[in-house]
Amino acid sequence: MKTSRTGSEFKTPAVALRRRAEGIAREKAFRIPENMESLSVEAARQILHELRVHQIELEMQNEELRRTQAELDAARARYFDLYDLASVGYFTLSDQGLILEANHMAASLLGVAKSALVKQPIFRFILPEDQDIYYLHRTQLFETHSASSEQAGEPQACELRMVKSDGTAFLAHLAATAAQDADGEPVCRVVLNDITERKRGEAALQESEESYRNLFENAGEAIFVAQDGKLVFFNPTATRIIGYSAEELLSMPFTGFIHPDDRDMVIDRHYRRVKEEASPSIYPFRIIHRDGSVRWVELNTVLINWQGKPATLNFLNDITERKQAEEKLRESLEQLRRAVETTIQVLVMAVEMKDPYTASHQRRMTDLARTMATEMGLPPEKIEGLRIAGVIHDIGKIILPTEILSKPTKLSDIEFSMIKEHVRLGYDILKDVESPWPLAEIVLQHHERMDGSGYPRGLKGEEILIEARILAVADVVEAMASHRPYRPALGIGAALAEIEKNRGLLYDSHVVDTCLRVFREKGYQIEGT
Repeated sequence: MKTSRTGSEFKTPAVALRRRAEGIAREKAFRIPENMESLSVEAARQILHELRVHQIELEMQNEELRRTQAELDAARARYFDLYDLASVGYFTLSDQGLILEANHMAASLLGVAKSALVKQPIFRFILPEDQDIYYLHRTQLFETHSASSEQAGEPQACELRMVKSDGTAFLAHLAATAAQDADGEPVCRVVLNDITERKRGEAALQESEESYRNLFENAGEAIFVAQDGKLVFFNPTATRIIGYSAEELLSMPFTGFIHPDDRDMVIDRHYRRVKEEASPSIYPFRIIHRDGSVRWVELNTVLINWQGKPATLNFLNDITERKQAEEKLRESLEQLRRAVETTIQVLVMAVEMKDPYTASHQRRMTDLARTMATEMGLPPEKIEGLRIAGVIHDIGKIILPTEILSKPTKLSDIEFSMIKEHVRLGYDILKDVESPWPLAEIVLQHHERMDGSGYPRGLKGEEILIEARILAVADVVEAMASHRPYRPALGIGAALAEIEKNRGLLYDSHVVDTCLRVFREKGYQIEGT
């Protein structure tokens, strides 16, 4: 129990209270006569009244003391909850660095029982390499607490490595405030936090940000944010591709460098994107470089929120060289197409001179095949290849004897075997012709059948090119509907019945359905039938 000091004499609170009571009793003693028997009834009643009042006062004081004690108990419980059960560590340290008091979390962080911490030097739990940090921290703390300091009482904080009793190290944040204990001795109140995970997270975040910064700044494509008609953020590649400095790009509308012929299109798509309306996310257009040259770029754009407002994040690639290469390729393909067309015309003329019937058959069959391919929705380029293959699909027959081709009677087995060789002969003629389409392969396959019963290789189903499957149906229909040297025309009805009967067996189901539709619903007619 602590004592109070009066002069050089020490007295306990209980002794002081006793002496105060005795003094009050002596002061009031004169009121009570020594000869109690001489008291009048009225005087006795007065004394009894004062005693009762005094008793009531004592009871009230006792009640007040009980209420005060209850409040103290409640405050003590709140203190326990706030201090001892806090989620951070609390210490009270002496000016020499001894732990005077600690809460449960402080003990848990250091891996020591709470009672075992008292009187332990704090530096015992600090890695030797970081103890200088602690000593500087403590010195600054008590210096700022001195009465002469303008920063008296300023809290001090530091980060250092601490070690648990089992040797495990962790990164700690110490926040300390200088104070005085009840006897006026200097102490410091310390808040301790384990910041190991936070620091790891910060390091990972910094590393991630550094990685993204490197990617952003060294990307081979321009990356920029467009908002309210301007570029508000971009990487160095943007200035290189567009040619303007960063200051110029920030001050000009983002449409300022777009080619006039493409400007409206880009503006329309940008604002449709901002409004979340349907708009292509990737598309090419032209820009005008600062040096005046026209360049092709390809833009990939996505809608984002930038500083609380809608914007677009854009990735811009310079595709000028690709466009130039595509143009050269287009010109080369066009030249190749013209060369192929010339070659095909020569071959067609050769067929017409050798066998006029075969030439007219090829022409009529090709027209039907192209109509079917268009109805099926094949791409224009594929339809063009089909057309060219169609007009020469029997080119191999120019090598066969004319008397066999125009024989008016039924062919013998040997003669039919020779006729079947026309697909291989046509392949040999076309295999070295440079073309954007597989002409030789289409010609080789046009007598193959879906069940593998065709020739020359017995291909089945999807092994057969779609162009060859279309030619197979068109070839049968035209041949049956038209006059042949060895028989009269069988008619379009018989031809359609043949492909309908063998739909999915000899002929592709989708191709057959298309052929039937163009005749029965679209009113297609073969020329001359």
